[in-house]
Amino acid sequence: MFPVLIFPQFDPVLVQLGPFAVRWYALAYIVGLLVGTWAVRRLAQRRPAVATPEQVGDFLTWATLGVIIGGRLGYVLFYQPSRFLAHPLEIFAVWTGGMSFHGGMLGMAAAIVLFCRKNRIPVLGFADRIATIAPVGLLLGRIANFINGELWGRPAPHWLPWAMIFPADPQLLPRHPSQIYQALLEGVVLLAVMLALAASERMRARFGALTGAFLCGYAVARCIGEFFRQPDPFLGFLFAGATMGQLLSVPMLLAGIALIAVAKRH
Repeated sequence: MFPVLIFPQFDPVLVQLGPFAVRWYALAYIVGLLVGTWAVRRLAQRRPAVATPEQVGDFLTWATLGVIIGGRLGYVLFYQPSRFLAHPLEIFAVWTGGMSFHGGMLGMAAAIVLFCRKNRIPVLGFADRIATIAPVGLLLGRIANFINGELWGRPAPHWLPWAMIFPADPQLLPRHPSQIYQALLEGVVLLAVMLALAASERMRARFGALTGAFLCGYAVARCIGEFFRQPDPFLGFLFAGATMGQLLSVPMLLAGIALIAVAKRH
């Protein structure tokens, strides 16, 4: 028998001041947006420049609204539409959890288009700079998932030395710590790939190429990670044994391929 790790049960609340609580998941959003803004400011000035540091700073509010509104509505529409249709006021209870990356991505895309049109900034050029840094937020989000002890993995084989039991799991089975797998794939690996691509001025000049690379890279990383992640109990496995995360990643992959193809012509 191999030893099994026990999830350390972190407190999901980082700071509690009376009724006001700062949770690790909220901190991941805040730090991700602030670090992302700082990095995009630097990247947006590299040749060919697409935006001023002031414009990138102004976009922070747009990005925050796009991610939160899009992420919440994506979860409502993609994952539990019947629940929220029966209790529509719960849509606004974001502190109870329930955010979708794919919805957040669509919200961010809408924010980019509206902001760029208002400020006369090249949409795809600006999106490329944001897409390059986006894995930072994904990394922090997956770490927050792990700290919260949520979105754990499927049952692990008995020989896996890092199999982990999550106390919130009603079955108390040794499972894959899939949050860590996804943090490495969607965060560390994808960030390294995006930074390597963005280091090329030729790649930066092909507006849409970096956005396409991010969409393809995330879609592949998410599909791989989902093979180790336990599907949501209210959804289970869907078409051909795929999960909702995998099905939602297919349009991302196709859109990424299309953007790369268009960027090659310019």
